[in-house]
Amino acid sequence: MSVSILILTLDEEVDIAACIRSVAWSTDIVVLDSGSRDRTLGIAVSMGARVVVRPFDDYASQRNFGLREVEYRNPWVLMLDADERVPPELRAEIEACVAGAAPEVCLFRMRRQDFLYDTWIRGSGGYPTWFPRLARVGRVWVERSVNEEYHTDGSVAALEQHLHHYPFSKGLERWIGRHNAYSTLEAQLMAQRAREPLGGLLRGLLDADPLRRRKAIKTLVYRAPGRPLLVFLALYVARRGFMEGRAGFTFAMLRAWYEFLIDCKRREILRSAGRPGA
Repeated sequence: MSVSILILTLDEEVDIAACIRSVAWSTDIVVLDSGSRDRTLGIAVSMGARVVVRPFDDYASQRNFGLREVEYRNPWVLMLDADERVPPELRAEIEACVAGAAPEVCLFRMRRQDFLYDTWIRGSGGYPTWFPRLARVGRVWVERSVNEEYHTDGSVAALEQHLHHYPFSKGLERWIGRHNAYSTLEAQLMAQRAREPLGGLLRGLLDADPLRRRKAIKTLVYRAPGRPLLVFLALYVARRGFMEGRAGFTFAMLRAWYEFLIDCKRREILRSAGRPGA
């Protein structure tokens, strides 16, 4: 199998064993840890993983370190979080795709199934969302400190099978704590773009580069009034999250809360800087 595994961790003793078991077919599993104080590293080493420790600064820097500074035994690396799992059907597709990949293909993206406990939160989770995760070593880099953007000097292809994600495996309190931290990073990025002229953003919607289009769309969306409520309605009503019962309602509410936190923090940043938009 010509694929190495890179797993980012920080205090992941609840999830790391299941994550490693799901990729036990790989001959090269690397855990890039940010300073865990629980049993994460002991579990990883006992299961045959190599451990590298680097203090965390932001997600892009951490992933770039993993992509550029870690030596791998294989030409491809699959990037995972500890609360993600690779099901057998995805493994089979990965094996086939890397074996037959054209030289110009350097990055594969895949869809992710998010689960609230045992329920696939398809509508309220905004499915489908594509995540670039399988990279040719030395040909991919990451930008943006949170909700990262992946870039390559080659081309990008898509996989059909799904990655499984269990964001609530460590409980609601851990999810809330992480998203509180994410919202601060998002608010800082949104505040930096708050003064961009509307005309430039509208032109960005027509940009040939999909990443620049996505940035323009996201900035315009964050300027929309009542955006957290709109997010809830989009996920729970338009995307039919109500069909997923209590799990759908819970996740749609949590997503709206997350967006509300970003808005509050963005306004606070702008106000403290004496800038318009507060």
